[in-house]
Amino acid sequence: METLQRTANRGSISTGFDIDNSLKFEADNSEELQRNVSTGGSRTTATTSMWIKRTELGAAQYLFTYGNTDNDNGRTFARFQSDDTLRVMGGNTVWLNTNRVFRDTSAWYHIVIVFDTTSGTADNRTRMYINGVEETSFSTRNNPDQNFVHGINFQKQVIGYNSIDGGSYFSGYMAEICYQDGTASAPTEFGEYDDDTGIWIPKDVDGVASGTNGFYLDFEDAANLGNDASGGTDFTLNNITSADQATDTPTNNFATQNVIWGTDRMPLMSEGATEIGNNVNAYRYSPATMGVTSGKWYWEIKPTVNGNTLVSGAGIASNQTTLFFYDTTGNFVYHYDGDRYVNGSAVSSYGAAWATNDIIGFAYDADNWTLTCYVNNSSQGNLLAGQTDLSGELFIPYVYSFGTHTYQTNFGGYTTMSNTHTNTDANGYGSFVYAPPSGYYALCTKNLAEYG
Repeated sequence: METLQRTANRGSISTGFDIDNSLKFEADNSEELQRNVSTGGSRTTATTSMWIKRTELGAAQYLFTYGNTDNDNGRTFARFQSDDTLRVMGGNTVWLNTNRVFRDTSAWYHIVIVFDTTSGTADNRTRMYINGVEETSFSTRNNPDQNFVHGINFQKQVIGYNSIDGGSYFSGYMAEICYQDGTASAPTEFGEYDDDTGIWIPKDVDGVASGTNGFYLDFEDAANLGNDASGGTDFTLNNITSADQATDTPTNNFATQNVIWGTDRMPLMSEGATEIGNNVNAYRYSPATMGVTSGKWYWEIKPTVNGNTLVSGAGIASNQTTLFFYDTTGNFVYHYDGDRYVNGSAVSSYGAAWATNDIIGFAYDADNWTLTCYVNNSSQGNLLAGQTDLSGELFIPYVYSFGTHTYQTNFGGYTTMSNTHTNTDANGYGSFVYAPPSGYYALCTKNLAEYG
């Protein structure tokens, strides 16, 4: 368990330091930030610290690009490869390429990359740390010469984009991006292990950014998400708006839709894994990244595209098999036509039929075995009435469809719903169209730690 905790932060429960916001990036929308830099920075030494949560796998995606000339002296970048390994490279030479892959889309990763070509030890000239632990297993490692001049602090700094070749945008969330110009730091400058859980958690990095081109992006100002909180020149936003600010962070990790679900998952996934869809005439499913065995939980969905087949539904499914097949035991669905489906079969009428752009709310009481569904805040009653009591088992929210459908989902951390969504739960977490019923909470790690 300790190894799992230390290699994948699923959301700290520590209240010593809380990160309020992250920024959602979507590759399909070409979202990125950049700024020009001064010529006065160090070309040999720098440290980048960032927290990231991925929402798309199997594609080349850039975390940062420093410099804008395509050679080893003019460009330095870090990106996920199409095989989900992580690479640090110059314009021509791969400095580091991990053996490990980064496919846990339910987790926040803390990535620290350090350049220090002044070091007399070759392996210390490019270093990578993941959740506080130095990465030492690489499929490719090339050490630059001592005092090698990198593309760092040269021409421009770009977050989430390949500024040389174009494309390869990042999809996911980023938080607490801190850059030190001229300083080679240990990861303990930016994070620490929680005494109670052993989880690697963030530290307050306000004031840590350093040097001529240092910066700190905390994404707290929705009106200026490119704000350099360390006082430097702000970043220019490209295709990013205030709506891309999220409350899904390394200190309070929210459920999203499960990107690594498998071959039966809905093939269309975007917007921070909150917008999902199906475009094939086959049953496709999308479970959440978090399930519960106890407590009271609230979430919302919004059907935005209904195809001709109109076979769709949402509810909860137990994790009794490796796949949530529609006819699996422990499967309870509010069907689009108002029927109640249990284990793949319609058992009775239940509530109102859905219409496109309705807000469908779900309030699940895992202790008392009730699932109250709402249509535009109007209760449709307990979907589980008369069903065998399975309280105490693991259940996971999910959506399914056959044919062309698109849903926007909202677990509270981020959503693309155009509706006003300013309601929180009683703890102040989440951002919902409708207020959660009394005693029900957003599906996030702080609430799970307290109630789940």
